Amino acid sequence: MGEVLDVDGLAAYSAGAVVSRTLIKRDTGSVTVFAFDKGEGLSEHTAPFDALVHVLDGEAEITVGGVVHQVRAGQMIVMPGGTPHALKATERFKMTLFLARVADSRNIA
Repeated sequence: MGEVLDVDGLAAYSAGAVVSRTLIKRDTGSVTVFAFDKGEGLSEHTAPFDALVHVLDGEAEITVGGVVHQVRAGQMIVMPGGTPHALKATERFKMTLFLARVADSRNIA
């Protein structure tokens, strides 16, 4: 009925790599934990749905719509659907990505 998860064990750091583990995947959204080694990242891309990143560990630069944001453990950032975004770990970095697959992104605060 429920499961307690240890974040450190969900996606372990790996030298020179990005590691991910999907926890929930439904038609309406997904939850995935990522671990990035320092210097690793995701090139600019666009997703049709809203996303929320919760930073669990480390620091990264997340670019959303051409604006660079420095994020660190304990912070969150919203990435609206249809907006180009990219990520680069400035040190080892771990995050949870919440993806909401909804047709209308106007409800983001």
